[in-house]
Amino acid sequence: MRTSGILFPVFSLPGKYGIGCFSEEAYKFVDFLKEARQTYWQILPLGPTGYGDSPYQSFSTFAGNPYLISLEDLISQGLLMQEECNAVDFGDGKEVDYGKLYTGRRELLRKAYERSGFRDRDAFADFERDNAFWLKDYALFMAVKDAHGGAGITDWEPAIRDYEPEAVQAWTEKLQDEIGFYEYQQFEFDRQWKKLKAYAAEQGISIIGDIPIYVSADSSDFWAHRELFQLDERGRIRMIAGVPPDGFSATGQVWGNPLYNWARHKETGYDWWIRRIAKCKELYDVIRIDHFRGFDEYFAIPAEAETAAAGRWEKGPGTDLFEAIEAALGKTPIIAEDLGYVTDTVRQLVRDTGFPNMKVLEFAFDSRDSTGAMEYLPYRYDHNCVVYTGTHDNETLRGWIDSILPVERQQVCEYLDVRTKDPQEIVEKMIIAAFSSVADTCIIPLQDYLGLDNSARINQPSTNGTNWKWRVKKEDLSGRLAARIASLTALYGRTD
Repeated sequence: MRTSGILFPVFSLPGKYGIGCFSEEAYKFVDFLKEARQTYWQILPLGPTGYGDSPYQSFSTFAGNPYLISLEDLISQGLLMQEECNAVDFGDGKEVDYGKLYTGRRELLRKAYERSGFRDRDAFADFERDNAFWLKDYALFMAVKDAHGGAGITDWEPAIRDYEPEAVQAWTEKLQDEIGFYEYQQFEFDRQWKKLKAYAAEQGISIIGDIPIYVSADSSDFWAHRELFQLDERGRIRMIAGVPPDGFSATGQVWGNPLYNWARHKETGYDWWIRRIAKCKELYDVIRIDHFRGFDEYFAIPAEAETAAAGRWEKGPGTDLFEAIEAALGKTPIIAEDLGYVTDTVRQLVRDTGFPNMKVLEFAFDSRDSTGAMEYLPYRYDHNCVVYTGTHDNETLRGWIDSILPVERQQVCEYLDVRTKDPQEIVEKMIIAAFSSVADTCIIPLQDYLGLDNSARINQPSTNGTNWKWRVKKEDLSGRLAARIASLTALYGRTD
């Protein structure tokens, strides 16, 4: 079946209190998607954000981001007063101010926790049982982090840093109230998100979730399960993730994530990964796995290296991992993010799994890599793929058109048969090229439908301080825009 959807982070929703969340505006966006005859809402990772406010550097791959809890919902429960929420400075609301969120939301959520008395204890007991694998570790991790002034794991007292059982027990007894606060936030996040997801399902909208392949070095996942990662004889991180030098970066990229000890994962029957995907299946209808090529081969960089030049390629688990996941959980809808330098073995892994891969139209006109760019032209697609005009890591279409080289722009215009210099016409034709392609699924970022420039860009990789902040204006989600998208969807047969 041919389908389409919109890429739009939850934090970019309009509304009060500083950030898009699971408020009434989220339900209105689901209604907008239905009116636009869409099948999917693709979001970014929902985990609690860590370094640089990035959802791809989370304190836990299992936990949810407390910033996304709706304060309006807590008001309706009688746990907060509207006056209390209105009195907090969240910034002007035009973009997300994470500094103000950190202090303002935490204070309000703490009040809600103290007033709740864990009101529905039976429901919480069920949640605690169903999430026992990660919940206690995450809540303790966050409480210990607070006790160390927010410092990363490496700066903690040695015994709790190394997850020694006696220290874990002692800190658990010492920080019971803080642990309870973090557990409450996860319970409330889970309740509100699943309510919104159920509403979306009722409207015929499926959620495409997004998970990074790696976890953060400053996360409860690494802290509590370090045997699953590549460590030296002292128990310190030995190898970290990144990508090698290429035409885009002379020194490559050093991401800093600890690399998996795949031999140990295999010994456990990939238990941690099975639990991770099982949790994702609760939260999403389809799972996009970022940096999928790392399951075939991953780039390993010595932890002490300043650049990626000293790295080397290592073999990943391949199909063995996905066969174990399917045996445990059944068929799981997954999108393989295989962008970047793709080898024949990566292509084979994608074919062997049967997962749809990704095509990004902006990549199709890159004069720096004309050979690699060819595979992103629509006439080269196999139907089992997902086409995007761009992703959260790319420029908006309008920003991209304004920034590309003249020779690239000329190629775009010739390919799309655009005979004017109007950049908005190029935007429209690029969207049509995605819709009209043979790709089974077409996902368009909301900013591209709105024709916004790079001031609406979500993320610029390898930069910090200006990302993950964009929010849409409420008036931009108009009936007129929904009707235009619905028309395109019907015209190109992407609705049932």
